[in-house]
Amino acid sequence: MRHKQTTITLNNGCRIPQFGLGVYLIHGDQATEEACLEALSTGYRHIDTAHAYGNERGVGQAVKKSGLARGEIWITSKLWPNEYGQGKTLEAIDKMLARLDTPYLDLLLLHQQFGDYVGAWRDMEKAVARGKVRSIGLSNFESQRLEEILVLSHIKPAVLQVECHPYYQQHALKQHIAPYGTVLESWYPLGHGDAALLAEPLFACLGRKYGKSGAQIILRWHIQAGNIVFPKSQNPLHIHENFDIFDFSLTAKEMALIGALDKGQRFYNLTLAQQEARLGAFIPED
Repeated sequence: MRHKQTTITLNNGCRIPQFGLGVYLIHGDQATEEACLEALSTGYRHIDTAHAYGNERGVGQAVKKSGLARGEIWITSKLWPNEYGQGKTLEAIDKMLARLDTPYLDLLLLHQQFGDYVGAWRDMEKAVARGKVRSIGLSNFESQRLEEILVLSHIKPAVLQVECHPYYQQHALKQHIAPYGTVLESWYPLGHGDAALLAEPLFACLGRKYGKSGAQIILRWHIQAGNIVFPKSQNPLHIHENFDIFDFSLTAKEMALIGALDKGQRFYNLTLAQQEARLGAFIPED
């Protein structure tokens, strides 16, 4: 089956594949390599990882073994707060490139809004100037700390990665970052597999119309809403099914009906203080 992968042009002119594979909670380099190879052979051209996931080497191994040119695959990774700080972050980027066994990253994000994120951003801008990173952005910045980066940055964030799904559509945030050319990336694109979300009668109805599952309808909604999305899976069947969303389009009325499902419901509800306490004790291994 031929798929028509879509791309989005970022504020620096780079074109990012809109659909990718997320490898959060895939444990071990071997399992990660296998999932990535399955995805790449299916037609995926975007992989989203992070130092904190502990599987960057598996991603790099899959890219090497895929038979595809490096320039055909978009690699995103993320720095953890213990790697933030001027000078410190540049060293962390070099280590990341070594783990991934690649000369450059397509997109580098600050994973969390804690620590010396300002110093880290300055180093990331230097990494762009030195050709080690093509695009830079943020993950989980939704407070005044987002405003701080938007104001002080010389290179504006290309993307902002946050929780987003039909129950929490992030309209206000998307409008706020639009003047900077910043695009929203979605984690929990299927609501963390929430049974109520997946069982919404609207998705079942649309699934019958288009011959798709409820999850495929949700992923198609993300694509047409302009979100970048990368559902995680190790199951070859699910990897193929998730990607099988480029042979149909939802109508404007159907998009509006899904838009009406937004009820401001997060599935990740920790306060900033709770997040900082939880994350502070974790230091990823090199």
